[in-house]
Amino acid sequence: CKTSERKSRGSKAEARSRGAAKEKTLECGQIVWGLAFSAWPPAAEEGETDPACAVGLPCLILATGLNDGQIKVWEVQTGHLLFSLLGHQDVVRDLSFAPNGSLILVSASRDKTLRVWDLSRDGRSMQGWQQVQVLSGHVQWVYCCSISPDCSMLCSAAGEKSALLWSMRSYTLIRRLEGHQSSVVSCDFSPDSALLVTASYDACVIMWDPYTGEQLRTLRHVPLHSALDYSSEVHSSEVHTSSLRSVCFSPEGLYLATVADDRLLRIWALELRSPVAFAPMTNGLCCMYFPHGGFIATGTRDGHVQFWTAPRVLSSLKHLCRKALRTFLTTYQVLALPIPRKLKEFLTYRTF
Repeated sequence: CKTSERKSRGSKAEARSRGAAKEKTLECGQIVWGLAFSAWPPAAEEGETDPACAVGLPCLILATGLNDGQIKVWEVQTGHLLFSLLGHQDVVRDLSFAPNGSLILVSASRDKTLRVWDLSRDGRSMQGWQQVQVLSGHVQWVYCCSISPDCSMLCSAAGEKSALLWSMRSYTLIRRLEGHQSSVVSCDFSPDSALLVTASYDACVIMWDPYTGEQLRTLRHVPLHSALDYSSEVHSSEVHTSSLRSVCFSPEGLYLATVADDRLLRIWALELRSPVAFAPMTNGLCCMYFPHGGFIATGTRDGHVQFWTAPRVLSSLKHLCRKALRTFLTTYQVLALPIPRKLKEFLTYRTF
């Protein structure tokens, strides 16, 4: 500790001599409703350039969805505005970059559409960066979108009782996911793309197989005293009416985090029907896992971001094998394998 203190003092003195670092503020000129970072590209081999840099973009960019329907794209390191994307007619509520680093951006708007943008050099046209596709199908404001980690699917929620699942290859509607009794407000894919979760104002999280559209499990948000009593059955009359606001998967795919209006952050284990941890919070709106696990960030209506420690787990060899296989095998491909039925059920997450 003493050595660290000495180093710290030295670094502070050096900082004072150079001039203290200043925080950067991006002046968007409008209310910012959505944010998305591009995927961080892998380290380039000697003599090669990063994919983003090769198309004239910096290695890490930030897209901001604004109140007037614009999307402004910024260089993270310098804070410079690179360009604006025009097309939406109302608030841009959510943004999602393709996780594979291809610089494909999906935007969700209150104009009831999703738009797909290509920010790479190939997508650039004489008028600017190309709008690849407009996805129409929602009848309410679209305010949530999530791209699967394998970049094959897109899920969107728009304050309707169903979520829409789209193909990221053909940009067509695959299916409607119907099962909630109220507005769907949040969605997220598991790290291997084999599962999709949706959260709704009906106080339920539904876990889906996105390939078949099958409901695998429903997690009901009940009052705290009932939820802690694992031995008692949950009856429909006990279901808490507090609305859900957000759901997200942990990076290894073994946990879920949810935020609800009953002033609780819940953490769920994938194999259990009851939460394994709670945290009291007020005015919660959204939650997100730290990319390397162990922490959860939550955002609130009163302008705060809070950080929480989350269960850390060493994934079993079984789960790691399942995750590796499901990264490139669809449910139908798994079911076609000449392997025992129980193994197929495990690989398709049907052994809960």
